[in-house]
Amino acid sequence: MNLYYTGINGNARKFAEEMESSRTADLIRKENGNERYEYFLSMNDPETILLIDIWKDQKSLDLHHASPMMEKIAQLREKYDVHMKAERFLTDDEGIPDSDSKFIKP
Repeated sequence: MNLYYTGINGNARKFAEEMESSRTADLIRKENGNERYEYFLSMNDPETILLIDIWKDQKSLDLHHASPMMEKIAQLREKYDVHMKAERFLTDDEGIPDSDSKFIKP
């Protein structure tokens, strides 16, 4: 999933920084089924942070959503008044289609 956190006055960045400094992000990375949990800064919008959040399967994500970790995340979202937009992607188990591979530089 791509999760876009948006706020004002740098609050999205402060949210992500506290997720990291409080070790909450590290704990999520150690959860069973987590494959990636990483924040990125937007080059086009300094008030938006992108979180790439990848899980092995839906069951792993559901367990994460039911964990006490979500309360901590909700508290930080509220503290920094950040809002979210989510995009969900499915991986292609067959690899990159030939029509796309000519645009990818390994």
